[in-house]
Amino acid sequence: MANVGTVDRAIRIIIGLLIAVWSINAGNFWWILGIALIATGVFKFCGLYRVLGVNTCKTN
Repeated sequence: MANVGTVDRAIRIIIGLLIAVWSINAGNFWWILGIALIATGVFKFCGLYRVLGVNTCKTN
């Protein structure tokens, strides 16, 4: 069940890519957050949104 909308997905993927690239270049472990953001954008599902009852997806 999708709960992440189109604009939300794009923002998550872009920010996730930026964090992952920066983190890998900086040599720290923030890339895990970047990958998580990318995954939630690609799969259109966010577990935290489910817990909080948030849904930015217009169609289910």
